[in-house]
Amino acid sequence: MGSLNKEEEMEQIVEEPNEAILYVNGVRKVLPDGFAHLSLLEYLRDHGVNQNPRSLADILRIWEVFYPGTTKCTDNLFLVSKTILSSSFMCFNRELKQQKTNQVLFVGKDIGLTGTKHGCGEGGCGACTVMVSHYDRKMKKCMHYAVNACLAPLYSVEGMHVITVEGVGNRKRGLHPIQESLAHSHGSQCGFCTPGFIMSLYALLRSSKTPPTEEQIEESLAGNLCRCTGYRPIVDAFRVFSKTSDALYADITSLNLQEGEFICPSTGKPCSCGSKTNDQSICSTRYEPSSYSEVDGSTYTDKEFIFPPELLRRKLTPLNLSGLGGLKWYRPLTIKDVLELKEKYPNVKLLVGNTEVGIEMRLKRIPYQVLISVAHVPELNILNVKDDGIEIGAAVRLTELLNLFREVVTQRSAHETSACKAFIEQLKWFAGTQIRNVASIGGNVCTASPISDLNPLWMAAGAKFRIINCNGNIRTTPAENFFLGYRKVDLNSNEILLSIFLPWTRPFEYVKEFKQAHRRDDDIAIVNAGIRVCLEEKGEEWVVSDASVDYGGVAPLSLCAIKTKEFLIGKKWNQDVLHGALNVLRTDIMLKEDAPGGMVEFRRSLTLSFFFKFFLWVSHQIEGYKSIKESVPLSYLSAIKSFHRPPLVASQDYEIRKHGTSVGSPEVHLSSRLQVTGEAEYTDDTPMPPNGLHAALVLSKKPHARILSIDDSGAKSSPGFAGIFFAKDVPGSNKIGVIVLDEELFASEFVTCVGQVIGIVVADTHENAKLAAGKVHVEYEELPAILSIEDAIGAKSFHPDSQKFMRKGDVDLCFQSDQCEKIIEGKVQVGGQEHFYLETQSSLVWTMDSGNEVHMISSTQSPRKHQVYVSRVLGLPMSKVVCKTKRIGGGFGGKETRSAFIAAAAAVPSYLMNRPVKLTLDRDIDMITSGQRHSFLGQYKVGFTNKGKVLALDLQIYNNAGNSLDLSLGVLLGAMFYSDSVYEIPNVRIFGSVCFTNFPSNTAFRGFGGPQGMLIAENWIQRIALELKKSPEQIREINFQGEGSIMHYDQQLEHCTLAQVWNELKVSCDFLKVREEVDEFNLQNRWKKRGIAMIPTKFGISFTHKFMNQAGALVNVYTDGTVLVTHGGVEMGQGLHTKVAQVAASAFNIPLSSVFISDTSTDKVPNASPTAASVSSDMYAAAALDACEQIKARMEPIALQRNFSSFAELVTACYLERIDLSAHGFYITPDIGFDWSTGKGKPFSYYTYGAAFAEVEIDTLTGDFHTRTANVHMDLGYSLNPEIDVGQVEGAFIQGLGWVALEELKWGDASHKWVPSGCLYTCGPGSYKIPSLNDVPFKFNVSLLKGNPNVKAIHSSKGVGEPPFFMASSVFFAIKDAILAARAETGHTGWFPLDNPATPERIRMACLDEFTAPFVSSDFHPKLSV
Repeated sequence: MGSLNKEEEMEQIVEEPNEAILYVNGVRKVLPDGFAHLSLLEYLRDHGVNQNPRSLADILRIWEVFYPGTTKCTDNLFLVSKTILSSSFMCFNRELKQQKTNQVLFVGKDIGLTGTKHGCGEGGCGACTVMVSHYDRKMKKCMHYAVNACLAPLYSVEGMHVITVEGVGNRKRGLHPIQESLAHSHGSQCGFCTPGFIMSLYALLRSSKTPPTEEQIEESLAGNLCRCTGYRPIVDAFRVFSKTSDALYADITSLNLQEGEFICPSTGKPCSCGSKTNDQSICSTRYEPSSYSEVDGSTYTDKEFIFPPELLRRKLTPLNLSGLGGLKWYRPLTIKDVLELKEKYPNVKLLVGNTEVGIEMRLKRIPYQVLISVAHVPELNILNVKDDGIEIGAAVRLTELLNLFREVVTQRSAHETSACKAFIEQLKWFAGTQIRNVASIGGNVCTASPISDLNPLWMAAGAKFRIINCNGNIRTTPAENFFLGYRKVDLNSNEILLSIFLPWTRPFEYVKEFKQAHRRDDDIAIVNAGIRVCLEEKGEEWVVSDASVDYGGVAPLSLCAIKTKEFLIGKKWNQDVLHGALNVLRTDIMLKEDAPGGMVEFRRSLTLSFFFKFFLWVSHQIEGYKSIKESVPLSYLSAIKSFHRPPLVASQDYEIRKHGTSVGSPEVHLSSRLQVTGEAEYTDDTPMPPNGLHAALVLSKKPHARILSIDDSGAKSSPGFAGIFFAKDVPGSNKIGVIVLDEELFASEFVTCVGQVIGIVVADTHENAKLAAGKVHVEYEELPAILSIEDAIGAKSFHPDSQKFMRKGDVDLCFQSDQCEKIIEGKVQVGGQEHFYLETQSSLVWTMDSGNEVHMISSTQSPRKHQVYVSRVLGLPMSKVVCKTKRIGGGFGGKETRSAFIAAAAAVPSYLMNRPVKLTLDRDIDMITSGQRHSFLGQYKVGFTNKGKVLALDLQIYNNAGNSLDLSLGVLLGAMFYSDSVYEIPNVRIFGSVCFTNFPSNTAFRGFGGPQGMLIAENWIQRIALELKKSPEQIREINFQGEGSIMHYDQQLEHCTLAQVWNELKVSCDFLKVREEVDEFNLQNRWKKRGIAMIPTKFGISFTHKFMNQAGALVNVYTDGTVLVTHGGVEMGQGLHTKVAQVAASAFNIPLSSVFISDTSTDKVPNASPTAASVSSDMYAAAALDACEQIKARMEPIALQRNFSSFAELVTACYLERIDLSAHGFYITPDIGFDWSTGKGKPFSYYTYGAAFAEVEIDTLTGDFHTRTANVHMDLGYSLNPEIDVGQVEGAFIQGLGWVALEELKWGDASHKWVPSGCLYTCGPGSYKIPSLNDVPFKFNVSLLKGNPNVKAIHSSKGVGEPPFFMASSVFFAIKDAILAARAETGHTGWFPLDNPATPERIRMACLDEFTAPFVSSDFHPKLSV
């Protein structure tokens, strides 16, 4: 490009573009017309683009998109107009040869950047995060920011530079320091979310001139979710970037651009930051490459992508492009052009970030036909700080506004910026960083969501909205008058919002924000508010001269509490006005019992709590003025203290017990470097084979009904349609099932749940398949539905042969005797949980030899189950069906059985059409169809002594299986096994029943019934403590099992370390001292309370079906000294492959880098059990060791002949002697067996023990809580890999925290009548909240018991996947402890029920006070879907 002496010269060289372009990882891409329907994610991953047109119809249809009216078709001749091509016509048969057309049809072929993941499709998980860069001519610098590629329209990034995880670094170019650090810190487990985290931090560093603070780093990750790690290792990996200056991201003075020099990647200015100055030494000292690193990350910085010079010189131009279905996309550059388009298309959708419109179009299927991107219109992007306030353009992004507010509060008088400060606090919790970076102020306002976080604040702050019509006339309206109804605003069809004017606040004018959500980070509000008062001094009193009280989440629109406002004005600011205003508010804000969203009592109480907090806050602000007579009590001050999360402090304490070269060493995950670069492939990343088709399911919309008719004509006429298949088309058997054949692949006559599969559609793209499936019309005759456990019990609706019984001693005799000095009875409801693995269910199926064989790649924990299902539905022998799994993006039990019907459904069209078919579920469909953790109901009767010794337990336990048995009987038995938790009970009787309900079949989930059984037990333990006025910890210790204890199923405890783990935890957390500190805090704080709890666990390791405890492995040794291992287990982030490789490496005394684990495949290791039950490391490592030992035994005679210089030399010698260097290893778990008919036996090989301590703090006025401390102690024997095991403990704990405190499933049942019958309301990250980084305990410590080998498993290790999950119940019972302290303030000291999850609603409504009293009684019980 030559040299430039000044940046100004570069700006003067402005090129008039003649085509739409985009740079991706430094590579120039031309964007053709016709792609307006695509998101950036689809473009990057090649989704939605027909890359392999194999028929004339394909070619004709796609050509018509780009050149309408230029084609006609005659037989096999495709005629194209001379105006398009130089020749008069072109002949097409199977392929299109013309170069120009080939570029169009195969436009996605050279993208294929699958490191950017599709996790949810609604901007809620962050897996699709990329960095977008553009040159801001006004600010004269490059802007770098993270965005959700799933929501960003492709054309919205035209003229910009997109960097994906592949562009940050890879194994060939070198890992970036961010990637190296995350891999080295064990911050990637399943790896599916990893690229998103990498890109969020990368964008922060690229946009930061100085190293960010730890708080800024954590804030930048608010829009990213992880289900595996528990976040701690990610934070540890990233926090290093806040501690040391990094020259790559420093504020470097601009230099003249000379020949061969670079444009600065941060500023876009000519500089020398790309040269080899001092980057090498800085990075090398901070990022030491690990022993087996393939790439030294310290050399990376020379390869940073510069901002493309072409984009600096390029002039922005209007766009007028199109997409499928007649979609039109416009990018005007002036307000005049916008208004002209608005006049032409009155119903047009204006957008900037597409964060609302994108969800409406993709998830709600609203077919908008015209979209106008106003992101580049100067008049809509003004940010003007004036003497009387701030003018904010409607297209200004939330991040820009937040930065402006932060700036002005440092520059203006404090009394002027009260509203600005309120917006800063509210914006901090508004969505995630990626959403805030692109979402606009005007979009949020005009969407008029009733739960908008900002609209109540605009109203309260007295903002004015400037509105312009198509004639250029401008009018102004107050924000409080702008919202007319549900998503209706004061805009005519010829008007748009131009800007917002926010006035400065006056002296003694106070504006405050409030919001309560299920989760702090990236969550929509349950209720929010903006409240303002202006006080003036009159004599010795403060009087309200003006006020505004505005709420969201309590009406179909943001609502002004007019009566309350009128009441306040003119009143003196004192306790009387508080009580009077609260009384008025009760009638001012009304919610019907069946109001959408539910939680009516909670929402109404929040309106009072928010106003009370506001009153305290204002009163505290004006304290110190002479006229103030009433001060805020010290015990009340914590109620108004805003939440500030301190940086995470964590420790991991373990010993390293090395065995050989690798076993016992904290090696990093074998795939970590593939995962941090996005090079690790998952099922949906697999390139579509030629002629491949995408599939979508036709699902039931009724919970119980007879199918009367199916009309598929709409689907058949849909774009890209290739075929549709129903029950009648299944070539083999339509009956499937895990234990019994009680399911149909495709429903034939009846549907028994919403989401049951009726058929499958295949089409050329994923979107077209979904579109066609949505056009299938099914007529139903509705039948009565059973929608809860209580319904099932009442109707005696149980699965056949699923009622089980266990007993020990004589319960009735004990209750009748005088031994039981006290008897309590009660019931416990246990909520379910969505797996929320980041990678949804996915299978790619293809045939070979014209259908003689079927192969598949699947995201599954059980490839064998896929093999069995596909074999059955196709009528093929299992020997002709092969399933392979390289890795999966999380499973947690959800892909043990419920993934199999996905593969079977995809196999039908693949087999019948002899074409590859890929079926990948969208997040909402996955959650609707694939089942969850079972909800439970436990009814208990417990007898005990006055000292607290439990003597008898009589328990009836029910689980909600859904519409098929699946694994529900095993889950029920799991809960029955653990119904004693860790407590010695002489007399036990347990009845269990599996309920049939009209919900999708529930399935395995980490713990397999154990957590539910233990949670029920810990509930009655706590109730005993309250009855006896003792601490729950005392009751637990009195009743601990120990060495030799006999379980109610007849197994004896051996090598029991429960007491040792418990005592070590008690000492480490200084329990008694903390108890005193918490009690003191609670005495001094009325509206914030703290609680603590210690919880033990005992978890049995084995499949309870004896035959499943077997494992195989194939080991091949090659003449270069490397080893290939294939085993029957699946890598899903738990480090199984790494541990197996470590065992093999130590067996052969070779480095870990010499061992490779191949994909799991049914044609390598047959008949493998699912990767589940925490036994996989035990079994598959043992099987691999068996194979290694066989090979070593064969090699031994050769090895004894002489000394070999290397293992490779020995192997070569063996090869020359014709020694078999391949072996199949096998392992069966010894000494186990359980008789299901009698309920007696030895179901477990051994037990893993643990204990956890938690301290929490709750806000009694809102139900918000945070975990201050969590200490977890586990006995894991001699760990095969302590870092991987610690990662499992942390990940399980945080997932368990979600189950006990955050994640609530809401179904259309009697408790949630506002949800359609049988439907799942919480079917995506927008409504279902797993823990985010903000939910991690402030102090998070994990310790592994030292010096306790486990004689029952390989190399003295123990299983770890499931046992730590229940440790998170310490948070639940700490919350309950805090609630007890709150209830004591109002004289309620007795036992009370608290269901999990302990959401803000349940916490707040249990804290009885004067703000809940108007709405609920003391025995109020919030509704739960069980």
